[in-house]
Amino acid sequence: MQQDQVTVNRAGKYVKQLAGYRAFILNPLPPDPPLALDDELLTLLSVADQSVGRLDSVADMLPNSDLFVSMYVRKEAVLSSQIEGTQATLVDVLEYEANFGHSQPILDVLETINYVNALNAGLDRLEELPICNRLFREIHGILMQGVRGQEKSPGYFRETQNWIGPPGCTLDNATYVPPPPHEMTVAMGELEDFLNAQSPMPILIKCGLAHGQFEMIHPFLDGNGRLGRLLITFLLCEKRVLARPLLYLSSYFRQHQAEYYDRLLAISNDGDWEGWLKYFLKGIGEVSKEATDTARKIITMREEHRQLVSERVRGSYGPALLDSLYESPAVTSPRIRDTFGVSYVTANNLVHDFVNVGILEETTRRPRNKVYIYKPYLEILNRES
Repeated sequence: MQQDQVTVNRAGKYVKQLAGYRAFILNPLPPDPPLALDDELLTLLSVADQSVGRLDSVADMLPNSDLFVSMYVRKEAVLSSQIEGTQATLVDVLEYEANFGHSQPILDVLETINYVNALNAGLDRLEELPICNRLFREIHGILMQGVRGQEKSPGYFRETQNWIGPPGCTLDNATYVPPPPHEMTVAMGELEDFLNAQSPMPILIKCGLAHGQFEMIHPFLDGNGRLGRLLITFLLCEKRVLARPLLYLSSYFRQHQAEYYDRLLAISNDGDWEGWLKYFLKGIGEVSKEATDTARKIITMREEHRQLVSERVRGSYGPALLDSLYESPAVTSPRIRDTFGVSYVTANNLVHDFVNVGILEETTRRPRNKVYIYKPYLEILNRES
């Protein structure tokens, strides 16, 4: 093969294919030569480790952490799906789940719901399976069920060449061309080995390498970005870095989206794993701190609102309704009636009292089928977005 047909660096090589385009063939992880752990990278790793540890600790202080986690998963689903172009908001998702209807096209909401289902299914499967190609395919099938991209082989690795670039680009002028199918299969096998190998490598470094490698492999025809972000959560939970799935990078990736793609491209073009890891670890540190601050604010707000409810809400159902809002912060009077087995008048009185003390706010502005949201809670959750 002529020299101009191959461009090599430690991450892999660009190889000219028979059809004339150049595809990237990845070297297995870990990088060789090994990572250069300079002072900047080690400092970022230390800060990220400490931030993740504080997040895990503060989660133990939450009165019902499962309810908070449930909402945080939905927030991540919204942000991760928005990176892919959906317009659904957190309120849209909550209204859909409560069968209230929705203001956005149904597919936008369904894509987000699929992400929630995929994340929960993946965490459940990790009780039985390691992170492996079987898990990737199963979760991909859930992600793509009934939404845009459902015609692109949900649950199966691609059998054709894909590419990444601006709209209208071709294989010949694409920004990046992942490995062809036969090389992709090899690369995914090697990634599976890396994910499950016993190694003294710090888990956060392993997460960064694995996410970057997965995105460069791009094993599916669609949904690679969402699945690559789920991989980070799966790995952190599988390795017990986090007891609960509370750390998500979608907000950081969205805020620094151009740098995200530039850093990934610098790996395939120049083998610059260190630059990518510095970007990744900085994100881990920032997002962990934001999530910790969010949890603390929710703890403080909950105590304030419990006091408000005890002083100014009629009847005995106020505390139970307040607790339920941390899992489902969008309600109607009929839903309260059915959930607590009370009369419609009692449910209406509860809603009115919660509105009067500033806990609930109506979102629909219509005479019937009114929907109310726990606005202070959602405002705290959305501050990091």
